[in-house]
Amino acid sequence: MTGSRIEEPSVTLEDLSVAQLVVREREARDLWRWERMRACYLPDSLVTLSWFHGTGPEFVAQSKTLSETALPSRHRLGPPTTRIHRDRAVVSLPAAIETYPTVDGVPTVLTAYCRLLYRVRAVDGTWQIARLDGVYERDELVPAVPGRHVRIDPAELDGLRTPYRLLAWTTARSGYPVSQDLPADDRPEQVRELYAQAEAWAESGRR
Repeated sequence: MTGSRIEEPSVTLEDLSVAQLVVREREARDLWRWERMRACYLPDSLVTLSWFHGTGPEFVAQSKTLSETALPSRHRLGPPTTRIHRDRAVVSLPAAIETYPTVDGVPTVLTAYCRLLYRVRAVDGTWQIARLDGVYERDELVPAVPGRHVRIDPAELDGLRTPYRLLAWTTARSGYPVSQDLPADDRPEQVRELYAQAEAWAESGRR
């Protein structure tokens, strides 16, 4: 008995270039290489994440300030998936974003699991980021030192959406309130619409 073989699309050099762009942007963020990070973004790009909404260059500037004064972070990345349409592309990058807030004197590790959805455009032969959105899955908060305890009044989490409630709670305590309308897996229709919009944007590129 012979089974049918599913033909998978081949990986091209363009796929690798686009994937490297988004990974390089995250690496630059973690290593505080701000000029390298800024070079990844188009001047009129748009970024919407838990704590930020604005242009790519503004996002880089605020990331620099945040890293140096408040909440440093690190990104653990999964393999990106790329979909290229001529001079435009959509990239989905799985990520676990770690921050290290101190909660009532207890050092902690906050991990937000999400998918980073990039819209990428080729300008003069160079791929750059046109838009970045976060799609949130779940989060967790643990003490940095085993044996210590983090106590949260459940009432303080009321009204915060489950996929990113601990992220919203800790970030708000640091002075960065988080919107409760972000794309997240508890609103699948919202997520599907975001992905559909990204695909439509890519397909509308130069023929």
